[in-house]
Amino acid sequence: MTVLQKRMIEDMQLAGLNPRTQECYARSVRQLAEYYGKSPDKIDEKEIRAYFLHVKNEKKWARATCTIAICGIKFFWEKTLKRDWSILGLVRPAREKRLPVILSRKEVITIMENVRFFRYRSCLETIYSLGLRVGEGTRLQICDIDSARMVVHVRNGKGGKDRYIPLPKRTLQLLREFWLIHRNEEWLFPRVGRGCHGNYNRTNPINEPMSITVIQMAFKEALLTSGIRKKAQVHSLRHSYATHLLESGVNLRQIQTNLGHNSPATTAIYTHLTGIAQEKARVNLDEIMNELP
Repeated sequence: MTVLQKRMIEDMQLAGLNPRTQECYARSVRQLAEYYGKSPDKIDEKEIRAYFLHVKNEKKWARATCTIAICGIKFFWEKTLKRDWSILGLVRPAREKRLPVILSRKEVITIMENVRFFRYRSCLETIYSLGLRVGEGTRLQICDIDSARMVVHVRNGKGGKDRYIPLPKRTLQLLREFWLIHRNEEWLFPRVGRGCHGNYNRTNPINEPMSITVIQMAFKEALLTSGIRKKAQVHSLRHSYATHLLESGVNLRQIQTNLGHNSPATTAIYTHLTGIAQEKARVNLDEIMNELP
């Protein structure tokens, strides 16, 4: 680790950024340095401008990826290097207005049935049943489960916020069954020891949470095997959770609380995605069209 890297990490820790954000910011600066083949403090403003034009026009990075890169590089230059460059205020990726991919209940079941290993299925089912972001799911700890109150304590979620989520009985049973396999004292979903394949190696435990990348790969494999052609990701389980609750009659305010959204408007998008809302729209359109001569 270089002196600059160490200083940036310390600056991010002092700023109160969560570990996942720190990792993303550090990677953004590292990618910039690798692109130019030199230390990031030797890169000038013109080169930063050229870099963002490159990732936008040639690499075709998604808006979210560009935003993370901008924030990470901006933090490094302004907080760690104490530089104030106008180009960092100029770069703004266009806002994308895309609707989330929603899986039906049957599709969720089909995907889960096609997850190869129980350790991945248990994690994915937990993410769906609690409406979690993937990182929130993999970082769950034993102490986060309150079986007396039947709630889960999600710590340090997006924006550094904690929240409590109702815990379904089936999920509690699933977590207990899985714990009997790995018996890790800290993590609900610990990493697998090297060379373990299908089973946990209790003689060589790794006291770290399961990798986000591994869960994403397991979901992608199950999606392909299931034959579902929707462009779904692990995060689609969170969107589907919200939509399915809304279809079941759970009020929007409760769903907002479960998801940890700041604004009701963020949660309100699911009202347009429920099968009930779409069916009602179809019925209304049929009535309108039937009135035409």
